[in-house]
Parts: sequence; C-alpha cells; structure tokens
Amino acid sequence: MSRIGNLPISIPAGVTVSYNDGVVSVKGPKGELSQKVDSSIKVNIEDAQITFEVDENSPVNYKQKQAFHGLYRSLVNNMVVGVSEGYKKELELVGVGYRVSNQGNVIEFALGYTHPIFIQLPKEVKVETKSERNQNPLLILESCDKQLIGLICAKIRSFRKPEPYKGKGILFKGEVIRRKSGKSASAK
Repeated sequence: MSRIGNLPISIPAGVTVSYNDGVVSVKGPKGELSQKVDSSIKVNIEDAQITFEVDENSPVNYKQKQAFHGLYRSLVNNMVVGVSEGYKKELELVGVGYRVSNQGNVIEFALGYTHPIFIQLPKEVKVETKSERNQNPLLILESCDKQLIGLICAKIRSFRKPEPYKGKGILFKGEVIRRKSGKSASAK
C-alpha cells in the first residue's frame, strides 16, 4: 500500500469538497479547483476528511494502482491547501540591468537580450513586482493552483537559467547556487 495514499486529508473550515462522476471538486475562499480521479481509486468524503482506497476489482495492474493511490491523494491535498491558504512563489532577478515590471497580468522582462520578453499570465495567477534601489528585482506570484504556479515559474526561469560562474539568472528567493571557480583558479 502507498504510505502517502493512506493518509487522510482533513477539510478545513470554509472549504467544500464534492466527488461525482470521477471528478473531485474543491471550493474555498481562494478559488475553485477540480481534478479527475482514475476509476481504480475510490474517494470517500465523510466527517470532514477525505480518504482514498485502491479498488481491488479494477483491471489496472497492481503497481499502477499503487502509484495512482499516492498521486491522487497528493493532488487533492494540494487543491485543499490551495483553496484555503494559497501558494506563493518569489523569484529574484540577479544580474546587471535585469528588470521586471507588470501591467495587469502581462509581465515584461529585461534580461540582457536585445529585446524585452513579455509573458501573459492566466487570470488565476496574481502578480506583483518590486524594484528597490540596491536590491535585486523581485517577482511575486500567487495562486490557488500549485501545478499552474509551478509551470509558470519554470517557464520564467527558462528565460535566464541560473549559471554557476557569476551566479546570474532568475532564482527563487533564498535559493543558493553552487558556484564554480573559473579557469583562472585552475591555472596555478
């Protein structure tokens, strides 16, 4: 049995969870999310808790059932946490002349290329930019959908991946990049 899949999810106050036709819907103060669940997993909602069980009679093979058991429990847990508390990611732009600004949900990056980079965010994501003197520009993303915010952060990081020699690039706030010494250090 999956150890993660066996853990029950407690439903916080203000959050409603429903399960019909293989789809779990979670609604809370921060938004509404839904997730399709495979037929090999049974979802039980009772006493302000959600539990997941493997359906032994389904035609899916044993290993796949075990994988689904933990997967869907984690996905639904992320949804419950997202609609109640939300998720927040902070990205820091480290580099000379790197800038970020936003107008609504359109973000403009100046990352040392010959042209600015624009990215349009979905309406589910709230964005805020901070540019203070003698500080690296900061990009703050908030959403109730953990998968969506992770995908957007990965896309933004792909514009300028952190590099190990000078430490420049787009980093998560507080992320430490392992630095390498350049070729001048090995010449001795």
